[in-house]
Amino acid sequence: MSKSAPNVIFIITDDQGYGDIGYQGNPVLATPHLDQMACESVQLDDHHHDPLCSPSRAALLTGQYAARNGVWHVIHGRHLLNPDTLTMAEHFSAAGYRCGMFGKWHLGDNYPFAPPYRGFHEALCHRGGGVGELPDFWGNDYVDDVYFRNGEPEQCHGYCTDVFFDAALNFIESQAGSPFFVYLATNAMHSPFIAPERYAAPYTALGIPEDRANFYGMIANFDENMGRLFACLKRHALDENTIVVFTSDHGTAAGYDPASGAGYNAGMRGKKGSVYDGGHRVNFFLRWQGTLPAERVISQLTAHIDILPTLFDLCDIQPAADVEFDGLSLAPLVRGNDAVLPERSIVIQLQPDEPRKWHHTAVLNGRLRLVNGEELYDIENDPAQNDNVSAANKHKVAVIRQEYDVWWRELQEAFSRVIAIPVGTGYENPVLLSARDWHPTRGRVPWMQRWIDRPDYDANGYWIIDVAQPGTYEIVLRSHPLEADLPMSADAAALRIGAAELEKATKPENRQAVFSVDLCAGATSLSTTLSGATDGRERGAYYVYVRKV
Repeated sequence: MSKSAPNVIFIITDDQGYGDIGYQGNPVLATPHLDQMACESVQLDDHHHDPLCSPSRAALLTGQYAARNGVWHVIHGRHLLNPDTLTMAEHFSAAGYRCGMFGKWHLGDNYPFAPPYRGFHEALCHRGGGVGELPDFWGNDYVDDVYFRNGEPEQCHGYCTDVFFDAALNFIESQAGSPFFVYLATNAMHSPFIAPERYAAPYTALGIPEDRANFYGMIANFDENMGRLFACLKRHALDENTIVVFTSDHGTAAGYDPASGAGYNAGMRGKKGSVYDGGHRVNFFLRWQGTLPAERVISQLTAHIDILPTLFDLCDIQPAADVEFDGLSLAPLVRGNDAVLPERSIVIQLQPDEPRKWHHTAVLNGRLRLVNGEELYDIENDPAQNDNVSAANKHKVAVIRQEYDVWWRELQEAFSRVIAIPVGTGYENPVLLSARDWHPTRGRVPWMQRWIDRPDYDANGYWIIDVAQPGTYEIVLRSHPLEADLPMSADAAALRIGAAELEKATKPENRQAVFSVDLCAGATSLSTTLSGATDGRERGAYYVYVRKV
């Protein structure tokens, strides 16, 4: 590894849409540091990610369509990144970089999915898809939370975004000249929308509704932290040897209300979760002072699958021989070459637990968008996607549908595969399973901590686990995690694992029900039931601890 190899800082925010910065014309939002970065960067201006968190992150980190690697949703176990797939950090680590991850992962919390097992030498993160979600440390609420450093809980102090930036800056300052890769993925601006008052107050004073004012306040705090980052790079003379990327995972969550038109969405249709452009077109700024041109705007169609091959070319890294990317390297373009990318179709999608053809899908082809296989929009003439021109362009619709058919057939093997959570390994014992990873059988999967004590909640599901070693396992059922230590309010507990079905009586004040069972090696399902006491509820155990004895 050459001493001149560029460092890479990859920053990705959560739920911050294309219009959620001042540079893109937001009439009220002040983001001076992001605006300055835009002026110093190459900008991918027709750039797209998937419309929800996990798929877009998986594609960015692998250079492949997320579904190829088991990720096409944000819950239901469909966000677990295939362990056989190499991540950006694993590639950079193999090339001699020190790699740090700070913030949100959302590609699996257990071995072998979590950051310490995916190429990162240091990681400080929350669990699940957001702070306060089911697998996260109980009671986290954005301030003075417990996060996980290299898998171990650590009491942190301060506001979440400040904490993750502090950790990233400390990591950068500790490298002493070694090339580093930082993946800084904030949980902001994900709900719940909580911002320190001084950041939200200017927007509240403008009469902006509370949720959006806090959303903007979270962005203002993030922008201030970006200023801290750039000051750190300048202080350590790292500006000209560090590539800094800024992007977000998908469209806005709270910066725009489609029903009323309130807020700002840069004239686009849709928001987070939508397959119209407002749900997946995002900012992408790439800053490398002294090497890449400043304020160069690339208007050609690009996507998440292009980013890893691009960074490899910029950093002169050779991927493993057996790695094939779905995307293209944009390095010639970002270096200032005016080459035209080959014509191609890019698939943007969000699938349910069991994928369905054309479900929540957009196929992007140059200036065209084919939505759900039926609606065709010409973005150049109709950026708001109001005018469906499919009837006048039947041949083009047929061509794009045929390209999607090829893509769909190619992904069938991946769609049919279920990624299991290993138990009984030497890496993690016990293993915590949370209901967030259920394959649901009844009701809505409870991914937020605040939902699980609702008297009307009676959801259930099952986990797919992979028993690494045969033998005796202790399986502990709880309605709350160990650190909460709250009663289950159940008078019976049942465990079904493979062919075994076990039951026992409990008391409402019991914190847990413990089972001992002999398991064979291999993949199997695990499900539970807690039957009601005073409230008559029947639901699954939201937390299960599996320990090889």
